Amino acid sequence: MDADLVVIGTGPGGETLANRAATAGLKVIVVEKHLVGGECPYYGCIPSKMMLRAAHALTEAHRAGELAGTVTIEPSFAPVAKRVAEQATDHWDDTVAVRRLEDAGATVIHGTGRLDGTRRAVITPADGSAEITVEARIGVVLNPGTRPAAPPIDGLEGTPYWTNREALQATEAPAELIVIGGGPIGCELAQVFSSFGTRVTIVQRGPRLLPADEPEASAVLAKAFAEEGVRVLTDAESTSVSYEDGRFTLTLADGQTATGDRLLVAAGRTQNTDGLGLESVGIDPRAIAVDEWMRAGGDDAGLWIIGDVTGHGAFTHMSMYQADIAFRSITGAGGFTAEYHAVPHATFTDPEVGGVGLTEAAARAAGLAVRTGSADLGASSRGFTHGPGAVGLIKLVEADGVLVGATAVGPAGGEILGLLALAVHARIPTTTLASMIYAYPTFHRTISSAIDDLHS
Repeated sequence: MDADLVVIGTGPGGETLANRAATAGLKVIVVEKHLVGGECPYYGCIPSKMMLRAAHALTEAHRAGELAGTVTIEPSFAPVAKRVAEQATDHWDDTVAVRRLEDAGATVIHGTGRLDGTRRAVITPADGSAEITVEARIGVVLNPGTRPAAPPIDGLEGTPYWTNREALQATEAPAELIVIGGGPIGCELAQVFSSFGTRVTIVQRGPRLLPADEPEASAVLAKAFAEEGVRVLTDAESTSVSYEDGRFTLTLADGQTATGDRLLVAAGRTQNTDGLGLESVGIDPRAIAVDEWMRAGGDDAGLWIIGDVTGHGAFTHMSMYQADIAFRSITGAGGFTAEYHAVPHATFTDPEVGGVGLTEAAARAAGLAVRTGSADLGASSRGFTHGPGAVGLIKLVEADGVLVGATAVGPAGGEILGLLALAVHARIPTTTLASMIYAYPTFHRTISSAIDDLHS
């Protein structure tokens, strides 16, 4: 076969790029090993936020008693499981996504694809039909993504442990859940199941939850978890797992144990670079590098790589940002190129934790002359009127007079982050931020208090 473009892997970035390229009139062949759309719509962003919405509704119902009278709550996991299966994932079926690409003019093949030299791909269809070699006139786009990692814990292999994929297909909340990993996935799913009455233990290898965020943010979330009854073990090294009679036992290096009828492993991700044939174009799969146009292997290699494996953040929004840049490179449209000084992220726990740019520690490690300012979101006028659940903070990191990083923790922390992300992205002087008018009474007005602290 021949084509203008071959897209191997259809996470949100790969799917979007393929759709745009086909709509623009290019002959596009799309190869997907599993489900078109990738992790996000089936096992990540979308179904997990549906679960979190349900969990947070239960939490707010508990708070209603303090604000509006007596409330009776009878949690049921059935409605959220039904919503995830029917509305988010179409029962983990990608027919609609495939049709969307085909309607745009792309050819979709379920199977695996690999490079076989410059602008050449070999496709192995999942239906067992013969291999297809494709000569791509423009080139190949790789969006291979990542998969859940399995830590080397004695006895883990062979047990029916959960990853995020199994957890998001759950039809009922377990009685007891052990979560290995205190990053965003572990924290979000721990809170989901805890809200439905599950007794949850989080086992975190490092000293705190959400290690990529500011320590102050981790402390706020840890306190919230303690108040909810979530057991958090930090600096905890998992040494062995046993499974017997439907029960998991996790043993730690210090002799402590955690038990549960389910075990969720949320201890990182593994890049899906195996079997891609990167070596055939002189690229080490362990050291992928892309330029500002998402090109790999040189200007004329006809290869673009986007998404998690580029090392700039395993986020849907990163994959789609890079897809836009790669598409404009492929079509010669020009425009802005990739910059990574203002990458935002959010963890949708209660309270939400949003961050953008550099943390204080990262800024200092980069040799910047750092000043910080912070303010208690719960102490704001909006926090006072909001009442239960209004906990959080705003933290700002400044260098050379401009904001280089920020954190927003609290109700709608990910939404408050929008203003801060703009400031970091545009390198707006903090004196300009100080001169703004902030609506009253809002949570985002806490930014003004943090700026006052920064300049004090």
